[in-house]
Amino acid sequence: MPSRTRTLRWLIPALIAIAWLVLAGPLGSFSGKLAEVSENDSAAFLPDSADSTRVTELSRAFQSERTLPVILLWESEDGALDPAVQAQAQERLDEAVGIAEEAGALEGEPSPVIPSEDGAAVQAVLPFDPDLGDTLNEVVADLRDLAPIDGTTAYVTGPGAIFADFAEGFSGIDGLLLVAAFGVVLLILLVVYRSPLLPLLVIGTAGMALVVSLAVAYFLAKQGWIDVNGQSQGIASILVVGAATDYGLLLVARYREELRREESKYTAMRVALKQSWEPILASGGTVILGVLCLVFSDLGSNRGLGPISAVCIAFAMLAALTFLPAVLVLLGRAAFWPFRPKYGQEQPHGKGWERIATSVGRRPRPYLLASGGALVVLALFLPLFDSDGIPLSEGVRGGSESGAGQEAIARHFDAGAASPAIIITPAEGWQDVAAAAADTAGVTEVAPYTGQQAGPPGAGGGEPLEVDGLVRLEATLDAAPDSEAAQDTVSELRTAVRDVDPDALVGGTSAQDLDTQETAARDLLVIVPLVLLVITVVLALLLRAIVAPILLVATTALSTAATVGVAALAFDHLFDFPGSDPQVLLIGFVFLVALGIDYNIFLMTRAREESLRHGARDGVLRALSVTGGVITSAGLVLAATFGALTVLPLVILIQLGFLVGFGVLLDTFVVRTLLVPAAVHLIGDKVWWPSRLAHGPTAPGPDEDRALEPARA
Repeated sequence: MPSRTRTLRWLIPALIAIAWLVLAGPLGSFSGKLAEVSENDSAAFLPDSADSTRVTELSRAFQSERTLPVILLWESEDGALDPAVQAQAQERLDEAVGIAEEAGALEGEPSPVIPSEDGAAVQAVLPFDPDLGDTLNEVVADLRDLAPIDGTTAYVTGPGAIFADFAEGFSGIDGLLLVAAFGVVLLILLVVYRSPLLPLLVIGTAGMALVVSLAVAYFLAKQGWIDVNGQSQGIASILVVGAATDYGLLLVARYREELRREESKYTAMRVALKQSWEPILASGGTVILGVLCLVFSDLGSNRGLGPISAVCIAFAMLAALTFLPAVLVLLGRAAFWPFRPKYGQEQPHGKGWERIATSVGRRPRPYLLASGGALVVLALFLPLFDSDGIPLSEGVRGGSESGAGQEAIARHFDAGAASPAIIITPAEGWQDVAAAAADTAGVTEVAPYTGQQAGPPGAGGGEPLEVDGLVRLEATLDAAPDSEAAQDTVSELRTAVRDVDPDALVGGTSAQDLDTQETAARDLLVIVPLVLLVITVVLALLLRAIVAPILLVATTALSTAATVGVAALAFDHLFDFPGSDPQVLLIGFVFLVALGIDYNIFLMTRAREESLRHGARDGVLRALSVTGGVITSAGLVLAATFGALTVLPLVILIQLGFLVGFGVLLDTFVVRTLLVPAAVHLIGDKVWWPSRLAHGPTAPGPDEDRALEPARA
């Protein structure tokens, strides 16, 4: 029997590790296919009730193909175009049409070459199929190689080229992100553990979780059960690496602790798992429930991010509680080489954390006022956060040719000519609606759609084509279609036409952007309180108290507000970003609250253990001493992992990386280290109300007593 027991002790971990390796192998090919089922068209994520969505559906009845205009523009370098340039531009246009037709990109007749009124530029518009995928990027690149004409500056711009430039920012997102994320995690772990093998085990665990979770996300997206775009795919990859590493660090720290208490590596792992599974599951469960609140978003991109993030966290927990313990127990103390923990060795928790805990215990009120006051001051800058959106043409760091082209168009043409606002209105009284639209500030021309295009898309004349009692009008705006000014014009246009006919609808590219911004703002109002409520309930069940959860959620919310305040200053004055997006604020909030609460969970679950014997005041200080090192390491790893998003050229992901990374550091070094311990110390045992701990220390049971054996210096 003893021999059989010894065999099972190493055979079961070996089988678990092999099972993960066998599972991850074939699933790796599926995880790489996630990009194939990604949807990056923002219009596809809008709710069916949005005006722009309804206009898109109604427009199909007019037999007008939905197009994505690409504009070829030639601008004189000296203020006046040579007369021969127009002829050369026509030749370039003919060649461009050939390239587009060969790629199957055209969705209608291109415009002729159109000179500007000031004689300094010419342009031509090619209507592209909006569902080209990667082909769009290839065709735009070919057109840019073709376009230059001597004496001019050539641009390939318009909504199609802007979208291609933005999508290019996502190309190679997986490889670049993972190299950056795994590289920084490896560096931090090498510094923390000074072991060449242990960091590889932790990173391997994260890699296993990443492969399996992305493969599962692929199958869910393939079945149409969730929506995935390049942005959510990148965020999910970062999330699973950071979470799996954090959970792994918690287990490793407890295992190393037990190896100094227990001679048997198997017993040490059994105890480590027994003491780690609850905070890991509580932490992961909190994050899962937090991110799943995104399913209540009206934007499909956010709804898709919730489930894919939940899947990633679930497999991060599973890998940290199965694969990592299996390989650690097989290697035993050798995993920590060259600094192997020895049986009977004193627990080196670090004098630094003891000194911090002692200092907080002696002066809790000053620490509470100083840390809390600093956070309140930073939170006062939150209203300065600009969440009115970012023009797609400015969404790439360092600018893009399409963005420069939009500026050139605005210098010589109506910037919105190639992408007019679409008005669907009842046929009866359409002239009054058209007149009201034409009188709207920012609208330069309104023309009825006759079914025949002449010149640039949207040009029409005569009586409108009537379908099912409806007509379509096309309003040319003087602002670039992806600009804030265009959204403002669409908002005024909607008011103007509805004053004439309440059934009139306004859609188009600019309207889609406006609907996206308004939907994201609505999501903030709904999801923020929902996340706070869900996490409060989870903490109350975990800690079996009410006061402590309210304290933890309140401090995390304050930390999040302070982070957004700092971001408002940094984005405007340090990075000079053109603005931000409500989606960044929403996703950043959900991740900051869900992930930020993790470290409070790690701290307070240990504090509850210690409070059984020593009371809340001494218990939280002991917990701070014991958990300080591992939680700080985990915070650094998670912040650095999200910081990897800043290597990408996309402004929205850079901002998200800054928000979450800075917020995690603020939680780690201020909230969990100073604010929460000081507050708990001042409140005392009542922090555990209404549990029995609110009345002071109690005699722990056998299991609790084992957990409280000296684990501190």
